[in-house]
Amino acid sequence: MHLNQDTFPVTKDRGMYPDSLESPRFLLQKRGVMQMTEFIPACFLIVVLFLATTTDILRQKIPNLLTFSAMGMALFYFSFLKGVSGFIFSFEGIVVGIAVMLLPYMMGGMGAGDAKLMGAVGGLLGAKGVFVAFLLTALIGGIYAMIVLAIHGCLRETLRRYWLILKTFFLVRKIIYIPVSEREKTPRLKYGVAIALGTMISVLMKNNIYGMLNLN
Repeated sequence: MHLNQDTFPVTKDRGMYPDSLESPRFLLQKRGVMQMTEFIPACFLIVVLFLATTTDILRQKIPNLLTFSAMGMALFYFSFLKGVSGFIFSFEGIVVGIAVMLLPYMMGGMGAGDAKLMGAVGGLLGAKGVFVAFLLTALIGGIYAMIVLAIHGCLRETLRRYWLILKTFFLVRKIIYIPVSEREKTPRLKYGVAIALGTMISVLMKNNIYGMLNLN
């Protein structure tokens, strides 16, 4: 069958490809731009997590300069890239990242720096991405905490305290926090390590995890 230009009209930008189709070259360029827009935040995220983990291990503190700078850079980057929708994407991630860490922070399970670090992660991954990162962080952090507490002989006491909090909640429908004993304060948890591991796993296994949770 003979095809003439009337069948597939020649356009200035796409040659023999009609408006309803995209040329292979255009698709490759588009894919390259998409990969670059994801690659830059990923690299920045790795740097932030590395610095946060290092300072948490060495100084037992995650500095505000790092977390707030990361949040600001995330907001600026996505706003520059996508305008208002990009700002909303990043801002929602920051809010969700901090919100999911508020309860553990209020219960004494982690420091304020950890909550702000998760907010910075949210600024770079968005609300959906930081929620998945939080789920993996909670899993890794829980295992890590039990190992540390068991090594220091505080695991049974800690489990008993949380069981009493849960039992009281079911009886009176109110959370009554039981303070941490001096013995439980002895092991210092570096929760920034758990956040870094959980976040990186969520990024590297994004497609598989999103598929399992029906988040695609």
